[in-house]
Amino acid sequence: MTNLYDLFSPTDFRYLAGDAAFQQRLMPYLSEAASIRYQLKVEKALVDAYANNGICSRAIAAEVGQACNSIVAEEVYQEEQRIKHNIRALVNCIKKRVGAEAQRFVHLGITSADVLDTANSMRYRDFCKDVLVPDLLKLERGLGEMAQRYADLPQIGRTHGKHAEPITLGFWVASFVSRLGKRIEKIVESACQLRGKMSGAVGCYNAMSIALPVDPRQIEDEVLRSLALPTHETGEIVNTQIVESESLVDLAYAATSAFSVLANLSDDIRHLHRTEIGELQERYAEEHVGSSTMPHKRNPRNFENIKSLWKAFVPRILTCLMDQVSEHQRDLTNSASSRYITELLGMLDYAVERMRSAVANLEVDERKVRQNLAMSKGQTVAEPLYIILAMHGVHDAYDRARLLSRGNNGQQNVLEAALTDPELRPILNKIPPDKQRALADPEKYTGLGEEIARAALDYWGVRLLALCRQKWPDNAKAFDSILS
Repeated sequence: MTNLYDLFSPTDFRYLAGDAAFQQRLMPYLSEAASIRYQLKVEKALVDAYANNGICSRAIAAEVGQACNSIVAEEVYQEEQRIKHNIRALVNCIKKRVGAEAQRFVHLGITSADVLDTANSMRYRDFCKDVLVPDLLKLERGLGEMAQRYADLPQIGRTHGKHAEPITLGFWVASFVSRLGKRIEKIVESACQLRGKMSGAVGCYNAMSIALPVDPRQIEDEVLRSLALPTHETGEIVNTQIVESESLVDLAYAATSAFSVLANLSDDIRHLHRTEIGELQERYAEEHVGSSTMPHKRNPRNFENIKSLWKAFVPRILTCLMDQVSEHQRDLTNSASSRYITELLGMLDYAVERMRSAVANLEVDERKVRQNLAMSKGQTVAEPLYIILAMHGVHDAYDRARLLSRGNNGQQNVLEAALTDPELRPILNKIPPDKQRALADPEKYTGLGEEIARAALDYWGVRLLALCRQKWPDNAKAFDSILS
């Protein structure tokens, strides 16, 4: 057996092998053994549909089903080594286990891509339903809890890397709750639109339309329905030898886009870790080491790792887009490249789980959050000052506030300077006391940050639970346990 450290893919030896429990959750869907198991489900479903339509006996369907349940990946690969064709190897393995009468119905009327594409759609859908989406929902819940806890904690907003206007820390987190919520929605919708087919070598049902006593589209519909895949409305889809590729591209894009949200969140958290900012810090175990030479270092390594994985996997979307192109009714230029979508999906889930764990271990230094906010106390008032002056008829209000903010090399307290101006003082004295306090204290100038944060949490909690229950009712209890 190959030693773990003889493998050359970091996906295998560094990330998946480092967490056996995580690996075991992925293997039933993304492994090569899983791919073959799902292909066998398709072959079984086809013969079942034949039996339901009187084309073969139910005894034959049961015989083929029993054979499909007993085949393992190793024997299929051994047969492929002999004949150099993967699906024909699968078919041969089934035929070896059934009698002569049953053999003629195995793989009857269909082509390799019918099995491959249909099986892949099933396993990617099931992976999203059983693993990826539940993990995303757990991360969404963790972020939501953090946003709720700090919904009213004033924080300085930052644009272009500079202090802008006050927000709340919960508002900042809620922006990612919203963005990730939309990505979860897209993943669910695209996973539910993954397609299958049973239309033969060029997609025209050629052999089946001659040999079968029923419309072959009826057989296809029965197979797809039994596998919980969408059936095709007449005229909706014209598959060739392969399933229209766009549904899989949609899932790959949704996954890649979700990965990008994680990368963005990682960057923000890393910057808030910075020594000179220090608003966030991840708790580490006592034995963890941050540097090989600097004993004092504590690095945001989890968030750095997520960003690094994103850099490795976000280009995979280009491969998926290139796999949309297949000459005429099919070529094989996607036979190798399309296999790697398993890594995109698997490593997205790895990043999700790593982010969830890291967020759960984040500590917020409220003193530093307020201290950083106070650094710009005399400057952030420039925006509300300009708005108030404009509303009271000062035609050059923006320029007046801008010049005041530049005083003393940007160190001047804008409000104090404005109150010394004989033209502006009377206007400012008319402002109600509560609004004057908001001008003087940036902790009170957070706009609707808290309200928006709490509204986003309420919205996405309800929306995602309803969506997942509707699309995958068989998994409703799992979704309820996460979000209810």
